Amino acid sequence: MKAAVYHGIEDMRVEEIKQPICKAGEIMIKVHYCAICGTDVRIYFSGHKKVVPPAVIGHEISGTVAEIGREVEESGLKVGDKVTVVTSMGCENCKMCDKGLYNLCPDTKALGYFYPGGFAEYIIVPEAGIRQKSVLKLPAGVSMKEGALIEALSCVINGQNYLDINQGDTVVIYGGGPIGLMHAVLAHASGADNVIVSDPAYDRLERFGRQFEGLILIDPTKVTLKEEVMKLTGGYGADVVITACPSPQAQVEGLEILGSKGRISLFGGLPKNNSVITIDANIIHYKEISVFGAFASNRKDYLKASDLIASHKIDAEKFISAVLPLEKINEGISMVKNGQALKCLMEIGG
Repeated sequence: MKAAVYHGIEDMRVEEIKQPICKAGEIMIKVHYCAICGTDVRIYFSGHKKVVPPAVIGHEISGTVAEIGREVEESGLKVGDKVTVVTSMGCENCKMCDKGLYNLCPDTKALGYFYPGGFAEYIIVPEAGIRQKSVLKLPAGVSMKEGALIEALSCVINGQNYLDINQGDTVVIYGGGPIGLMHAVLAHASGADNVIVSDPAYDRLERFGRQFEGLILIDPTKVTLKEEVMKLTGGYGADVVITACPSPQAQVEGLEILGSKGRISLFGGLPKNNSVITIDANIIHYKEISVFGAFASNRKDYLKASDLIASHKIDAEKFISAVLPLEKINEGISMVKNGQALKCLMEIGG
Protein backbone atom coordinates (compact mmCIF):
# COMPACT_ATOMS: atom_id res chain seq x y z
CA MET A 1 0.00 0.00 0.00
CA LYS A 2 0.97 3.64 -0.37
CA ALA A 3 2.13 5.49 2.75
CA ALA A 4 4.09 8.56 3.79
CA VAL A 5 6.90 7.15 5.90
CA TYR A 6 8.75 9.31 8.42
CA HIS A 7 12.41 8.31 8.27
CA GLY A 8 13.73 11.06 10.53
CA ILE A 9 13.86 14.82 10.89
CA GLU A 10 12.78 16.50 7.65
CA ASP A 11 12.77 13.14 5.89
CA MET A 12 9.27 12.01 4.86
CA ARG A 13 8.96 9.72 1.83
CA VAL A 14 5.85 8.46 0.05
CA GLU A 15 6.53 4.83 -0.75
CA GLU A 16 5.01 1.38 -1.04
CA ILE A 17 4.90 -0.59 2.20
CA LYS A 18 3.26 -3.85 3.20
CA GLN A 19 -0.49 -3.58 3.78
CA PRO A 20 -1.41 -4.54 7.35
CA ILE A 21 -3.33 -7.74 8.09
CA CYS A 22 -6.50 -7.47 10.12
CA LYS A 23 -6.26 -9.94 12.99
CA ALA A 24 -9.13 -11.55 14.86
CA GLY A 25 -9.79 -8.78 17.38
CA GLU A 26 -9.00 -5.81 15.16
CA ILE A 27 -10.64 -3.54 12.59
CA MET A 28 -8.97 -2.28 9.42
CA ILE A 29 -9.85 1.19 8.14
CA LYS A 30 -9.37 2.42 4.59
CA VAL A 31 -8.20 6.00 5.08
CA HIS A 32 -9.82 8.67 2.92
CA TYR A 33 -8.40 11.82 4.54
CA CYS A 34 -5.85 12.56 7.22
CA ALA A 35 -5.37 16.16 8.33
CA ILE A 36 -1.98 17.56 9.26
CA CYS A 37 -1.79 18.42 12.96
CA GLY A 38 0.62 20.87 14.53
CA THR A 39 2.13 17.90 16.32
CA ASP A 40 2.81 16.23 12.97
CA VAL A 41 4.70 19.36 11.95
CA ARG A 42 6.76 19.25 15.15
CA ILE A 43 7.53 15.56 14.62
CA TYR A 44 8.67 16.29 11.08
CA PHE A 45 11.02 19.10 12.11
CA SER A 46 12.07 18.04 15.61
CA GLY A 47 11.18 14.39 16.19
CA HIS A 48 9.17 12.89 19.06
CA LYS A 49 10.16 10.47 21.81
CA LYS A 50 7.21 8.17 21.03
CA VAL A 51 7.82 8.08 17.27
CA VAL A 52 10.61 5.71 16.23
CA PRO A 53 11.56 5.93 12.52
CA PRO A 54 10.67 4.49 10.13
CA ALA A 55 7.10 5.27 11.13
CA VAL A 56 3.75 6.30 9.69
CA ILE A 57 2.33 9.24 11.62
CA GLY A 58 -0.99 11.11 11.32
CA HIS A 59 -4.01 10.83 13.62
CA GLU A 60 -6.75 13.17 12.32
CA ILE A 61 -8.44 10.47 10.29
CA SER A 62 -11.61 9.79 8.33
CA GLY A 63 -12.22 6.64 6.35
CA THR A 64 -14.38 3.57 5.85
CA VAL A 65 -14.38 0.20 7.57
CA ALA A 66 -12.50 -2.17 5.27
CA GLU A 67 -12.44 -5.35 7.37
CA ILE A 68 -13.71 -6.50 10.77
CA GLY A 69 -11.83 -9.21 12.63
CA ARG A 70 -13.80 -12.39 13.30
CA GLU A 71 -13.61 -11.99 17.09
CA VAL A 72 -14.86 -8.39 17.15
CA GLU A 73 -18.23 -8.44 18.91
CA GLU A 74 -20.97 -5.84 19.38
CA SER A 75 -19.10 -3.07 17.61
CA GLY A 76 -22.20 -1.88 15.77
CA LEU A 77 -20.01 -1.47 12.69
CA LYS A 78 -20.12 -3.02 9.26
CA VAL A 79 -17.82 -2.95 6.25
CA GLY A 80 -18.27 0.32 4.35
CA ASP A 81 -19.29 2.43 7.36
CA LYS A 82 -17.85 5.94 7.34
CA VAL A 83 -15.81 6.43 10.50
CA THR A 84 -13.22 8.32 12.46
CA VAL A 85 -10.94 6.91 15.16
CA VAL A 86 -10.17 8.07 18.71
CA THR A 87 -6.42 8.63 18.92
CA SER A 88 -5.62 7.79 22.57
CA MET A 89 -5.82 4.21 23.82
CA GLY A 90 -5.18 3.31 27.44
CA CYS A 91 -3.66 0.35 29.24
CA GLU A 92 -7.07 -0.53 30.81
CA ASN A 93 -5.41 -1.35 34.13
CA CYS A 94 -4.92 2.03 35.83
CA LYS A 95 -6.96 4.57 37.75
CA MET A 96 -7.40 6.86 34.75
CA CYS A 97 -8.50 4.02 32.48
CA ASP A 98 -11.03 2.93 35.09
CA LYS A 99 -12.58 6.38 34.63
CA GLY A 100 -12.45 6.15 30.85
CA LEU A 101 -9.77 8.86 30.72
CA TYR A 102 -7.53 6.98 28.31
CA ASN A 103 -5.74 10.18 27.26
CA LEU A 104 -4.39 10.51 30.83
CA CYS A 105 -3.29 6.89 31.16
CA PRO A 106 0.42 6.92 32.12
CA ASP A 107 0.96 4.27 29.45
CA THR A 108 -1.35 5.70 26.79
CA LYS A 109 -0.59 4.49 23.28
CA ALA A 110 -1.83 6.58 20.37
CA LEU A 111 -2.45 6.17 16.67
CA GLY A 112 0.19 7.98 14.70
CA TYR A 113 2.71 7.66 17.54
CA PHE A 114 2.93 4.16 19.02
CA TYR A 115 0.60 2.60 16.43
CA PRO A 116 0.99 3.29 12.69
CA GLY A 117 -1.06 6.32 11.72
CA GLY A 118 -3.23 7.74 9.01
CA PHE A 119 -0.83 8.95 6.34
CA ALA A 120 -1.35 5.58 4.65
CA GLU A 121 -4.04 3.82 2.65
CA TYR A 122 -4.97 1.50 5.53
CA ILE A 123 -4.66 1.52 9.31
CA ILE A 124 -5.35 -1.13 11.93
CA VAL A 125 -7.29 -0.29 15.07
CA PRO A 126 -5.84 -2.69 17.67
CA GLU A 127 -7.78 -4.82 20.14
CA ALA A 128 -7.44 -2.20 22.90
CA GLY A 129 -9.07 0.37 20.63
CA ILE A 130 -11.92 -2.01 19.82
CA ARG A 131 -12.56 -2.70 23.52
CA GLN A 132 -12.50 1.05 24.18
CA LYS A 133 -14.92 1.67 21.26
CA SER A 134 -12.45 3.91 19.49
CA VAL A 135 -14.00 3.52 16.03
CA LEU A 136 -16.90 5.95 15.67
CA LYS A 137 -19.42 6.21 12.85
CA LEU A 138 -19.70 9.60 11.21
CA PRO A 139 -23.19 11.06 11.66
CA ALA A 140 -25.34 11.53 8.59
CA GLY A 141 -24.49 14.84 6.96
CA VAL A 142 -20.84 14.85 8.06
CA SER A 143 -18.63 14.58 4.99
CA MET A 144 -15.39 12.64 4.88
CA LYS A 145 -13.46 15.91 4.77
CA GLU A 146 -15.30 17.22 7.83
CA GLY A 147 -14.75 13.89 9.57
CA ALA A 148 -11.00 14.47 9.45
CA LEU A 149 -11.49 17.55 11.67
CA ILE A 150 -13.35 15.75 14.46
CA GLU A 151 -10.16 14.85 16.34
CA ALA A 152 -8.90 18.44 16.48
CA LEU A 153 -12.31 19.77 17.56
CA SER A 154 -12.57 17.02 20.20
CA CYS A 155 -9.34 18.29 21.79
CA VAL A 156 -10.75 21.82 21.89
CA ILE A 157 -13.93 20.50 23.50
CA ASN A 158 -11.89 18.64 26.14
CA GLY A 159 -10.09 21.90 26.94
CA GLN A 160 -13.31 23.90 27.23
CA ASN A 161 -15.09 21.27 29.33
CA TYR A 162 -13.36 22.79 32.35
CA LEU A 163 -14.07 26.43 31.58
CA ASP A 164 -17.85 26.82 31.89
CA ILE A 165 -18.11 29.44 29.12
CA ASN A 166 -21.49 31.17 29.20
CA GLN A 167 -23.42 34.14 27.92
CA GLY A 168 -21.84 37.40 29.05
CA ASP A 169 -18.31 36.02 29.22
CA THR A 170 -15.28 37.66 27.65
CA VAL A 171 -12.92 35.01 26.31
CA VAL A 172 -9.35 35.77 25.24
CA ILE A 173 -7.46 33.27 23.10
CA TYR A 174 -3.72 33.45 22.51
CA GLY A 175 -2.93 31.89 19.16
CA GLY A 176 -4.74 32.27 15.85
CA GLY A 177 -3.92 28.94 14.23
CA PRO A 178 -6.52 26.25 13.57
CA ILE A 179 -6.80 25.25 17.24
CA GLY A 180 -7.04 28.84 18.45
CA LEU A 181 -9.76 29.61 15.94
CA MET A 182 -11.61 26.41 16.82
CA HIS A 183 -11.52 27.54 20.45
CA ALA A 184 -12.87 30.92 19.36
CA VAL A 185 -15.73 29.49 17.32
CA LEU A 186 -16.66 27.04 20.09
CA ALA A 187 -16.60 29.79 22.72
CA HIS A 188 -18.83 31.94 20.52
CA ALA A 189 -21.21 29.00 20.04
CA SER A 190 -21.29 28.58 23.84
CA GLY A 191 -22.68 32.11 24.18
CA ALA A 192 -19.63 34.24 25.03
CA ASP A 193 -20.33 37.92 24.37
CA ASN A 194 -16.78 38.86 23.45
CA VAL A 195 -14.30 36.44 21.87
CA ILE A 196 -10.85 37.95 21.35
CA VAL A 197 -8.11 36.22 19.38
CA SER A 198 -4.57 37.56 19.53
CA ASP A 199 -1.61 36.44 17.44
CA PRO A 200 1.60 38.25 16.41
CA ALA A 201 1.30 36.39 13.08
CA TYR A 202 -1.52 38.78 12.36
CA ASP A 203 -1.56 38.37 8.60
CA ARG A 204 -2.48 34.71 9.02
CA LEU A 205 -4.98 35.51 11.77
CA GLU A 206 -6.72 38.15 9.67
CA ARG A 207 -6.72 36.04 6.51
CA PHE A 208 -8.36 33.04 8.15
CA GLY A 209 -10.08 34.62 11.15
CA ARG A 210 -12.24 37.03 9.13
CA GLN A 211 -14.32 34.18 7.78
CA PHE A 212 -15.69 33.47 11.27
CA GLU A 213 -18.33 35.93 12.43
CA GLY A 214 -18.32 37.67 15.78
CA LEU A 215 -14.60 37.43 16.60
CA ILE A 216 -12.40 40.33 17.73
CA LEU A 217 -8.96 39.99 16.15
CA ILE A 218 -6.00 41.75 17.75
CA ASP A 219 -2.46 42.35 16.55
CA PRO A 220 -0.35 42.39 19.77
CA THR A 221 2.56 43.97 17.92
CA LYS A 222 0.52 47.13 17.40
CA VAL A 223 -1.65 47.38 20.51
CA THR A 224 -1.31 46.18 24.10
CA LEU A 225 -3.64 43.22 24.54
CA LYS A 226 -4.09 43.79 28.28
CA GLU A 227 -5.16 47.41 27.71
CA GLU A 228 -7.63 46.38 25.01
CA VAL A 229 -9.16 43.72 27.26
CA MET A 230 -9.51 46.16 30.14
CA LYS A 231 -11.17 48.75 27.88
CA LEU A 232 -13.62 46.19 26.59
CA THR A 233 -14.51 44.89 30.05
CA GLY A 234 -14.63 48.19 31.92
CA GLY A 235 -11.47 47.34 33.81
CA TYR A 236 -12.78 44.00 35.06
CA GLY A 237 -10.64 41.67 32.95
CA ALA A 238 -11.38 38.52 31.00
CA ASP A 239 -13.57 35.73 32.31
CA VAL A 240 -11.69 33.05 30.40
CA VAL A 241 -8.22 32.86 28.85
CA ILE A 242 -7.04 30.03 26.61
CA THR A 243 -3.39 29.78 25.58
CA ALA A 244 -3.53 27.89 22.29
CA CYS A 245 0.13 28.42 21.52
CA PRO A 246 3.51 27.22 22.87
CA SER A 247 4.34 30.53 24.55
CA PRO A 248 5.43 30.90 28.19
CA GLN A 249 4.75 34.65 27.99
CA ALA A 250 1.16 34.03 26.90
CA GLN A 251 0.60 31.92 30.01
CA VAL A 252 2.04 34.58 32.31
CA GLU A 253 0.20 37.47 30.68
CA GLY A 254 -3.00 35.44 30.34
CA LEU A 255 -3.15 35.03 34.10
CA GLU A 256 -2.65 38.77 34.57
CA ILE A 257 -5.57 39.82 32.37
CA LEU A 258 -8.14 37.65 34.15
CA GLY A 259 -10.83 39.15 36.35
CA SER A 260 -12.06 37.66 39.62
CA LYS A 261 -13.37 34.10 39.32
CA GLY A 262 -11.55 33.87 35.99
CA ARG A 263 -10.55 30.58 34.39
CA ILE A 264 -7.42 29.91 32.35
CA SER A 265 -6.63 26.89 30.21
CA LEU A 266 -2.96 26.22 29.55
CA PHE A 267 -3.99 24.40 26.41
CA GLY A 268 -0.83 24.62 24.34
CA GLY A 269 2.16 22.69 25.64
CA LEU A 270 5.48 24.50 26.01
CA PRO A 271 8.84 23.49 24.54
CA LYS A 272 10.50 20.95 26.83
CA ASN A 273 13.55 23.20 27.26
CA ASN A 274 11.42 26.23 28.13
CA SER A 275 8.48 24.90 30.13
CA VAL A 276 8.99 26.64 33.48
CA ILE A 277 7.19 29.94 34.07
CA THR A 278 7.17 32.37 36.96
CA ILE A 279 3.75 33.64 38.05
CA ASP A 280 2.35 35.83 40.80
CA ALA A 281 0.49 33.27 42.91
CA ASN A 282 -1.35 36.07 44.71
CA ILE A 283 -3.33 36.70 41.53
CA ILE A 284 -4.69 33.18 41.82
CA HIS A 285 -5.26 33.55 45.55
CA TYR A 286 -7.00 36.92 45.75
CA LYS A 287 -9.02 36.65 42.56
CA GLU A 288 -9.95 32.99 43.11
CA ILE A 289 -8.59 32.05 39.70
CA SER A 290 -8.96 28.51 38.35
CA VAL A 291 -6.04 27.12 36.35
CA PHE A 292 -6.56 24.11 34.09
CA GLY A 293 -4.51 21.97 31.77
CA ALA A 294 -5.79 20.01 28.78
CA PHE A 295 -4.27 17.15 26.84
CA ALA A 296 -5.76 15.30 23.87
CA SER A 297 -9.37 14.04 24.23
CA ASN A 298 -11.63 11.06 24.71
CA ARG A 299 -14.55 9.30 23.04
CA LYS A 300 -17.21 11.56 24.55
CA ASP A 301 -15.43 14.61 23.15
CA TYR A 302 -15.37 13.02 19.68
CA LEU A 303 -19.11 12.38 19.91
CA LYS A 304 -19.79 15.99 20.86
CA ALA A 305 -17.53 17.23 18.07
CA SER A 306 -19.39 15.02 15.59
CA ASP A 307 -22.74 16.40 16.77
CA LEU A 308 -21.57 20.02 16.56
CA ILE A 309 -20.41 19.52 12.98
CA ALA A 310 -23.51 17.54 11.98
CA SER A 311 -25.82 20.23 13.40
CA HIS A 312 -23.78 22.98 11.66
CA LYS A 313 -23.15 24.74 14.97
CA ILE A 314 -19.51 24.46 13.90
CA ASP A 315 -18.85 24.99 10.18
CA ALA A 316 -15.96 22.58 9.76
CA GLU A 317 -15.51 23.31 6.05
CA LYS A 318 -14.31 26.83 6.88
CA PHE A 319 -11.24 25.38 8.59
CA ILE A 320 -10.15 23.45 5.49
CA SER A 321 -7.95 25.64 3.35
CA ALA A 322 -6.04 22.99 1.38
CA VAL A 323 -6.59 19.42 0.18
CA LEU A 324 -3.55 17.70 -1.32
CA PRO A 325 -2.73 14.20 -2.54
CA LEU A 326 -0.54 12.17 -0.21
CA GLU A 327 2.38 12.55 -2.62
CA LYS A 328 2.51 16.25 -1.65
CA ILE A 329 2.69 15.71 2.11
CA ASN A 330 5.97 17.58 2.44
CA GLU A 331 4.38 20.55 0.73
CA GLY A 332 1.37 20.29 3.05
CA ILE A 333 3.56 20.25 6.15
CA SER A 334 5.36 23.36 4.93
CA MET A 335 2.06 25.12 4.23
CA VAL A 336 0.86 24.47 7.79
CA LYS A 337 4.19 25.50 9.33
CA ASN A 338 4.33 28.73 7.31
CA GLY A 339 0.73 29.71 8.00
CA GLN A 340 -0.35 29.29 4.38
CA ALA A 341 -3.08 26.84 5.37
CA LEU A 342 -5.36 26.62 8.38
CA LYS A 343 -6.08 22.90 8.09
CA CYS A 344 -4.46 20.93 5.29
CA LEU A 345 -6.01 17.56 4.46
CA MET A 346 -4.09 14.81 2.74
CA GLU A 347 -6.36 12.91 0.38
CA ILE A 348 -5.44 9.25 0.42
CA GLY A 349 -8.39 7.13 -0.71
CA GLY A 350 -11.59 7.71 -2.64
